[in-house]
Amino acid sequence: MICTVTFNPSLDYIVRVDDMRLGVINRTSYEQILPGGKGINVSIVLGNLGHPSRALGFSAGFTGIALESLLDASGVDHDLVRVKEGFTRINAKIKSAEETELNGQGPRITEANIDELYAKLDVLGEGDILVISGSVPNTLPGDMYERIMERLDGRGVRIVVDAERDLLTRVLPYKPFLVKPNNIELGDIFGVELKTRDEVVPYAQKLQEKGAQNVLVSMAGEGGVLVDAQGGVHASPAAKGTVVNSVGAGDSSVAGFIAGYLETGSYETAFKMGVCTGSASAFSDNLATRPEVEALLAKMTSVGYAK
Repeated sequence: MICTVTFNPSLDYIVRVDDMRLGVINRTSYEQILPGGKGINVSIVLGNLGHPSRALGFSAGFTGIALESLLDASGVDHDLVRVKEGFTRINAKIKSAEETELNGQGPRITEANIDELYAKLDVLGEGDILVISGSVPNTLPGDMYERIMERLDGRGVRIVVDAERDLLTRVLPYKPFLVKPNNIELGDIFGVELKTRDEVVPYAQKLQEKGAQNVLVSMAGEGGVLVDAQGGVHASPAAKGTVVNSVGAGDSSVAGFIAGYLETGSYETAFKMGVCTGSASAFSDNLATRPEVEALLAKMTSVGYAK
């Protein structure tokens, strides 16, 4: 079983404005509403790649009902905890000369709601995969990542963490199966600027020394780096294409890595799949599909190894 957790999912209202200006009425030339949240993106892409998963988290109000309806339409199995107070947030993503985002707050989550989530996680056991990603809303304890990982510790669950700074570093003692910072987030952890794949490698290895089994670093136009649990270091430039939509590209990389690993047991193949899945989402208005990923994989002749 694969489960994803999104603490603060959303309805993503994506619009394109030809010339966005502040202080005046702007009219859209394109608009779309999609289910949003990092874990939910992972679940959608996993499904597109042929690997069903269950999306966990919280929903509330009429926007929560709309979110669940969109998940049904996307073919994603979900079991979200219904919260009484507030509503699932709406995140506006405005695409113009520059991308601008306006994110909502989300519902007020109670201790009873948290206990409901724990009960849904307690079914996980040996060989299952859990993806925890994204920020923790201020209505939840700041140590939610650690609480979940401590609760599941020793059960053989392979846990994937995609989070920033302290959220990531605090879970390393629990030896997550995979962590996925981008190069900027990785640099922030260690107070350095990382621009090239070779610069990323030693700092990815530092995360591994602290407990992470596999470290996948996405680098947008620079491609990505994987330091795997067997000591291998894999690096690849970005796939060639035109970036249309950067939203969900990192989440897609996580889904691609999981799919590639489950299908082959090879870290190199998982890395290739991760890179190409992230790129496929970036090159499309929607999240990556299997044919789009396979088309990019066919063009990836080899994976270079970083020094």
